[in-house]
Amino acid sequence: MKKKGLRWWVIGLIALAAIINYIDRQAFSVLWEAGIAEELYPDLDQEGRKKVYGKIGFYFIIAYALGQALFGRIFDKLGTRIGFVLSIGFWSLATALHALVKGFAGFTFVRALLGLSEAGNWPGAAKANAEWFPTNERAVAQGIFNFGASFGAMISIPVIGLLAQNLHWQLVFLIIALLGFLWLIPWMIYVKSPPKKHPWITDDEKEFILSGQENEDVKNDNHEEQKSLSYGKILGKKQSWGVILASAAIDPIWWIFVIWIPNYLVNVFNMDISGITTYGWIPFLGAMIGAPFGGLLAKAFFKKGWSVNKVRKMTIGIGCVIMLPALLALSAPGNALFAVLIMAVILFGFQTAIGNIQTLPSDLFNGKSVGTLSGLAGMSAKFAAAGLTWYIADKLPVENYSYVFLIGAALVGIVFLSIWLLIPKIQLLQNNS
Repeated sequence: MKKKGLRWWVIGLIALAAIINYIDRQAFSVLWEAGIAEELYPDLDQEGRKKVYGKIGFYFIIAYALGQALFGRIFDKLGTRIGFVLSIGFWSLATALHALVKGFAGFTFVRALLGLSEAGNWPGAAKANAEWFPTNERAVAQGIFNFGASFGAMISIPVIGLLAQNLHWQLVFLIIALLGFLWLIPWMIYVKSPPKKHPWITDDEKEFILSGQENEDVKNDNHEEQKSLSYGKILGKKQSWGVILASAAIDPIWWIFVIWIPNYLVNVFNMDISGITTYGWIPFLGAMIGAPFGGLLAKAFFKKGWSVNKVRKMTIGIGCVIMLPALLALSAPGNALFAVLIMAVILFGFQTAIGNIQTLPSDLFNGKSVGTLSGLAGMSAKFAAAGLTWYIADKLPVENYSYVFLIGAALVGIVFLSIWLLIPKIQLLQNNS
């Protein structure tokens, strides 16, 4: 049995996992405003509930950060197939356990378990991208994956909002947990091995993938994957720090909206669950469009004959130029509709840039070091996002988000500096072993 375009089936399943990932992740933020906060903390005011919610979110992101590094190594050691089974299997279990807990300690534990296991989706996607796609298609593949994440983030708020208006929050958690367990069935069927050994891949597609992978050692005629570099060797290169710092700067911008949109709409514009369901998805529409746009833009630049260095820097730069003025404008949006529309512009620019930042590990290193660097970059990004989440929860007045968006604008500048100064030329690094 041979299946044409098998690589697109693989990235399609990973994109579907990203959709499920965001539905599971966003459920808590919506259900918190829809009933959890009032049911469990009836004596607290909005400020008190916001602090409890923010602290739970902080521990979720810390666990997510640790999971990035953990699963980066797991994917490099056990492979893409088993790595995704462990990641999505445990995060689906964690989602189901949300229905059983009743307080801060319980939610902190299950959110931490969810964060730890959900984190595998990103180094896993980077690893699969490096395995299944030639260099000039990687931004497109990453865009498809990011489209899935953005689509999941977009539909999660209205879907969870509608469910919350008709079902108790505990039942909602159990329903969405089932999605992840069902995903494991086609994944185990279709992804039997990497492309060089997969029994269903056509000879033409195998040759197309392997011959176009610039991150493979040219002396390796059998396309055997190289051993992973040690953490010390990876961190000993300034280019690795460029990836890590750029990731740490850009990622908190995304988490501002993932964690806080429902709370922002409630506290700044006095919305109820119906208003959240109506407005909360709009910012992620911009992200959903931006994800494939960044990949297709990079592919168009490659068709012009541009180098990897020029393509990545131009595309990342365009995304940052879009984000910067929009973040400044969001500090005083005027009304709720303008606010969510500006957010959509920000997340469009974010996704234009982030897909190409996420391909940098596979541009700089060969096979088995890709997941490790991706995991380290993801971990640093989540620690930065956790710090910003703690600030919003503990220090920011409940009705004032302006300072957060000004911080986001400053972070965009750090992305520029990290990539342009620490990665003078984006290319496969020599002396990889």
